[in-house]
Amino acid sequence: MKNALEKNTASEARRTILITGCSSGIGYCVAQRLKNQDYRVFATARKIDDVKKLRNEGFEAFQLDLTDSRSIQTAFAEIMQLSGGQLYALFNNGAYGQTGAVEDLDRETLRLQFETNVFGWQELTKLTLKVMRQQGYGRIVQNSSILGFLGLSYRGAYCASKYAIEGLSDALRLELKDSGIHISLIEPGPIESNFRANCLAHFENNIDIKNSVHQSEYSKQLARLKKKGAAVPFTLPAEAVYAKVWKALEAKKPKPRYYVTFPTYLFGYLKRILSSRALDYLISKI
Repeated sequence: MKNALEKNTASEARRTILITGCSSGIGYCVAQRLKNQDYRVFATARKIDDVKKLRNEGFEAFQLDLTDSRSIQTAFAEIMQLSGGQLYALFNNGAYGQTGAVEDLDRETLRLQFETNVFGWQELTKLTLKVMRQQGYGRIVQNSSILGFLGLSYRGAYCASKYAIEGLSDALRLELKDSGIHISLIEPGPIESNFRANCLAHFENNIDIKNSVHQSEYSKQLARLKKKGAAVPFTLPAEAVYAKVWKALEAKKPKPRYYVTFPTYLFGYLKRILSSRALDYLISKI
């Protein structure tokens, strides 16, 4: 019955999607490409200047700060009013990476990482699910990371936030069984974007670099974050992520996970066959 409902009623709203973090990079690319594919895209960004830029490019754009419940509630209400109370898909994408050793993370720094990368996503997902439950269909796509299943030194805060998204998504997938609503995780590796520039700002603002026992290592982290162009091999353009988002949106039975980039495929395989010690040793040599 629900499959029939999805087939019969999705025609009006199936090309309606809400995307967070559209100011640049993956979010902007996916919003632009889906708009060109006749999706009705509700693009959101945290800064009002980015919202104005998106509107000037023809997007239906809204200010949405993932750390602010009022901002989330207001933006979602405005979008629902325009969409007639229906929404085919949500692409949770807006996030940032907090660099720094775990022992240098204070409570506030870690909380802010989770406010944006986890708590904001969960609040928006909860609002979206109420709509999707009523209409009997929908797609939720979570932009996770290779660091959602692979821990790396000096990425502890970001890894923890992405591990949390993976856990919430896995539980939600089971809870959505037979609901007509599908949830998929996108797990990119290195992608061309402004992500490192944003990481640099949070690193310098939130970590006491000069007084850390990791000061010598931090000089390497700073060099990596300041490097122009691709910082690591196998970096792909944002279009590579869009290709997997498209599959998650259009497939009759979307996969729970979509890998992006060679490192994600490689370490996804190695994590299944190697012991934790062996994997730690391999990572330490890269």
